[in-house]
Amino acid sequence: MGARRHPLYGIVFLMPVTLKNQVVLVVGASSGIGRETAVLFAREGARVMAAARRENRLRDLQSSLAQEGFAIQISSADASDVSAMEALAQKTRSLLGEIDILVYAAGTNIPDRTMKHLNAPHWDMMIDVNLNGAFYITRAVLPAMRERGSGHLIYIASISGQTPDVSGAAYQASKRGMLGLAHAIRVEEKENGIRTSVVCPGLVDTEILEKRPVKPPPEMLAKALRPEDVAEAVLFVAKVPPRAAVPEMAIVPTYI
Repeated sequence: MGARRHPLYGIVFLMPVTLKNQVVLVVGASSGIGRETAVLFAREGARVMAAARRENRLRDLQSSLAQEGFAIQISSADASDVSAMEALAQKTRSLLGEIDILVYAAGTNIPDRTMKHLNAPHWDMMIDVNLNGAFYITRAVLPAMRERGSGHLIYIASISGQTPDVSGAAYQASKRGMLGLAHAIRVEEKENGIRTSVVCPGLVDTEILEKRPVKPPPEMLAKALRPEDVAEAVLFVAKVPPRAAVPEMAIVPTYI
């Protein structure tokens, strides 16, 4: 990170941090926001590990980036499995080096999301994927970051984590829990050079919309965010100089 002075006005502009050669682990990279985030980091020159359950999707991502001249590592891993997350962190370190940035983009929802239909197995699954997985992978990468005195943990939550809506109790609880997790870590670990950021998107046109009771109409989808919009927000947060933190960021469609 450097600074550039305007030749006429003498104003000093801070230059964003370079992501070249930084090791970035993206969990939930097989589709949507996670996939586009992995793509943007790779194009920035970062050493990327893209992880998700669907290995075939990861291979497609790896092949697509290879055609652009960018090599990434991939790993099939279930975010809701604590041992899988521990193994993923170790594999990333073995193949790429110490992890500089973690992006947790795994998430899901269910059609029968109202309290009238929500049952214990569905609740447990939602918390496992949306919140427990974030804790599992954070717990796996945090000690090494703490030892090195640096690290950035970036979580993809939802506007539902900030404002009540009809996304369901399990979804909102898990996303609000992610905000609590991230903020607690920032307070506890700031003296160790570790930052946390939570990006809270509004309506995004991704596969998760297929799990809505009623899919948004085409005219609404035409105005929705795209996965790459949210990925750009993640990239912006990742480039903020180490002396600054973006604890929470909302990104919403302009029609709101």
